[in-house]
Amino acid sequence: MIPEHPQIVWAGDSTVALNHFKSFPQTGLGQGLQLYLKQSVLLLNLAVNGRSTKSFIDEQRLADAYFALNENDFLFIQFGHNDQKAADPARYTDPQSEFRDNLYKFLRVAEGRKAHPVFITPVTRRSFGPDGRLEDTMGEYPSVVRSVARETGTPLIDLYKRSTAYVEQLGPEASQLLYMNFPEGLYPNYPDGLEDNTHLTVEGAKDFAGLIADELWQIGDPYRALLLPEVESRIRKYSLQEQ
Repeated sequence: MIPEHPQIVWAGDSTVALNHFKSFPQTGLGQGLQLYLKQSVLLLNLAVNGRSTKSFIDEQRLADAYFALNENDFLFIQFGHNDQKAADPARYTDPQSEFRDNLYKFLRVAEGRKAHPVFITPVTRRSFGPDGRLEDTMGEYPSVVRSVARETGTPLIDLYKRSTAYVEQLGPEASQLLYMNFPEGLYPNYPDGLEDNTHLTVEGAKDFAGLIADELWQIGDPYRALLLPEVESRIRKYSLQEQ
């Protein structure tokens, strides 16, 4: 049974995290997803810049998620970008051992609170190769998330796959608008301009969160119950465009 005011607790990194006016136009996926949620849904964004599964756990942030969750709430689990940082022992996790084990720790938190978990693979980086296709910059991490989801029967949103296809469809030029790429003088927070193909603009957060909303709808209830009914017509629109 879904509560009157269901809560999403989102654990993640800077691609998900809440931003404020000092970092505008950088926008996290948590902010973007609000556009697709019913007003009755609460979103507690616990994502923090620079965190991996390891540092998130070590800093007691997973404990915070545990105590924030109520029965029939939702735990969104999205990591990978910072687990790759091999030069930083405070963050790095081997994908086939510690990263995998940590994903199970997040899952046990959801189970312990009788909450609904969902794994989300990382959003792609915008790194085009000479063939016009995106380079794989995430290594084994997305596949490990898929594997744990499959092993445990946990719902999966394969954002890495969906975002890769979307960015490739847009191409190198149009996809710049989704990421923090802009010339000098355009934004007061970045007077010298910026070239950042990991973090998202308002447009990028909106579009990629839309892919998450599409997937939540297709997973079905109770996840579908979080979304505005208009999301269904959005899915039909994009399905027709892809045919």
